[in-house]
Amino acid sequence: MSTVSVVTLAKGRPEHLANVVRGLMRQTRMPDELIVACMQEQPYDLPETPFPIRQIVMAGDPLPLAAARNRAVATASGGVIVFLDVDCIPAPSLVADYTRHLEEFDGLLMGEVLYLPAGATLGDWTYEAFASVAEKHSDRRGPPAEGIEVCGDYRCFWSLNFAMLRATFLRLGGFDERYSGYGGEDTDFGKTLDERGIAIAWLKGALVYHQHHPHHMPPIHHIASVVRNAELFEAKWGYRTMGHWLYAFRLMGLIDDTPGQPIRILREPDADDRALTGQHGHQPYTNTASVIRILDARIAAGQPAGTEPAAA
Repeated sequence: MSTVSVVTLAKGRPEHLANVVRGLMRQTRMPDELIVACMQEQPYDLPETPFPIRQIVMAGDPLPLAAARNRAVATASGGVIVFLDVDCIPAPSLVADYTRHLEEFDGLLMGEVLYLPAGATLGDWTYEAFASVAEKHSDRRGPPAEGIEVCGDYRCFWSLNFAMLRATFLRLGGFDERYSGYGGEDTDFGKTLDERGIAIAWLKGALVYHQHHPHHMPPIHHIASVVRNAELFEAKWGYRTMGHWLYAFRLMGLIDDTPGQPIRILREPDADDRALTGQHGHQPYTNTASVIRILDARIAAGQPAGTEPAAA
């Protein structure tokens, strides 16, 4: 049986990370180790576990997502690497699901994701309670009815819950560490997989429950890094990525993304922008598509995109 290292990146959110650890302790097949890339000055105080936890402190860059993943994999010893975001609680069969399928599939597998409302993880949570309130993201397609389904478009890669063989990850060179901050590094990795002929696939199973936390989508709180990384992607591959976010930023009057010219940030997001894009307590997630629909409707009504429609 393959050895398995689970990798997660964390900055703040200690309770979210503790819940990830609790989920790993409830696995039908526990991992051989957990690697935590700490994007902060101090490591975490974590519960005792039946598997070793190794914490790597990576201070400096405020959000070195690409470099942190690479460093974690370099530190890991498992033949299978499972990547979980710090807000993703693994369902009991996650490690077993990934391990079983990667014995026959040398590519990148993406497990299922369901979103939890605020308060769902309070107290002594249970998976049965999660299942009764969790929701699927409306912008993301579901898993196949069973087994594995290869995705023909590298842009389907979603980095919050995936797994692959460590040897394959290292052979690819990992994530491009020129990407820093939020946005684009995972799409670049998906493009690299596509160029190298390595399949990206959806998997029925390997489920995680995404913990609720305040967020903005499109990510106006990361506008500087999104713009920087979109331009890096364009310089590398010949076209821009994160187009739906850039389109929303443009409708909001935040950027000028004229083709063939450097993207210019015209202003910083204000309170109206944050109210439009922010996740509210009753929402298990927020999504860019709904924001774009609101902005398009305002423009179609002849109103500035940053104002509330009079009849809304």
